[in-house]
Amino acid sequence: MSQLVTGEAVTIDLRVARLGSRLIAATVDLSLQVVALLIMAFAAFMIVGPDNDALAATVYLLIVVTVLVGYPVTAETVWHGRTIGKVAMGLRVVRDDGGPIRFRHAFVRGLLGAVVERPGALLGIPAVVSMLISEKSKRLGDLLAGTVVLQERIPRGNAAPVMMPPQLAYWASSLDLSVFGDALALSVRQFLGRVQELSPEARERIGSQLVASVLAVVTPPPPPGTPGWAYLSAVLAERTARAHRRLTGGPPGWQPSPYPNPAFQHPVSPHPTQRMQPTQPVEQPAPGPFVPPS
Repeated sequence: MSQLVTGEAVTIDLRVARLGSRLIAATVDLSLQVVALLIMAFAAFMIVGPDNDALAATVYLLIVVTVLVGYPVTAETVWHGRTIGKVAMGLRVVRDDGGPIRFRHAFVRGLLGAVVERPGALLGIPAVVSMLISEKSKRLGDLLAGTVVLQERIPRGNAAPVMMPPQLAYWASSLDLSVFGDALALSVRQFLGRVQELSPEARERIGSQLVASVLAVVTPPPPPGTPGWAYLSAVLAERTARAHRRLTGGPPGWQPSPYPNPAFQHPVSPHPTQRMQPTQPVEQPAPGPFVPPS
């Protein structure tokens, strides 16, 4: 696992793609490039003819550049950091801050790969060495472009569905979510999906940062004593439900929480012994320390 800091200054633990999965993805892409190179070269030479050596050399060079540089650059730009090989392995290239890459990032990665890392007898050795010694498994193109490759595909059993704690459903219906943007919502979703993988210290630290970020843009504040996990889950579930209703006009997109405690309405807690106190003054109640459902 490796930490990324989003634009909202929220630290999120994400799985960095390592050498094995990246080599397999690169092999898939290289195989497709070789096939495309052969087909394009054969078609071009049938049209140009082998008798004009200068023109043939020029056409061959253009084909090589188009396939070796154009394919990864175009695919990663249009497909938001993915190529066919990366899709097959569940990988994605993102910026160091976790944001999507643009053309300039893809171009630097593709150009370095074709000119420095894979030509001739090097056979990708510079890229392999760089990934082995880099903390985030970065190749030379990643270092220069300011990017990192993530393993975005996680086992289904580790992904937490979006759930609405029943005790917070009425309160959540009154939320003003107009400033709760996509980037912050994605950070919350990623955190809740990986919360069980984190140590208690990391869970508390990251959860508290996310709660503070959400409190700054979402009103009204939650009922006193609401734990962090319930607050984040309720806000995200309400946002998902509203988006679902706008698109389809159907029922809410959230599910009832599997951790209800009908013995009390507030504070919400996954267990009576885990009732948390607000972390802010009483006049501005807020969730207590982040405690995930057990």
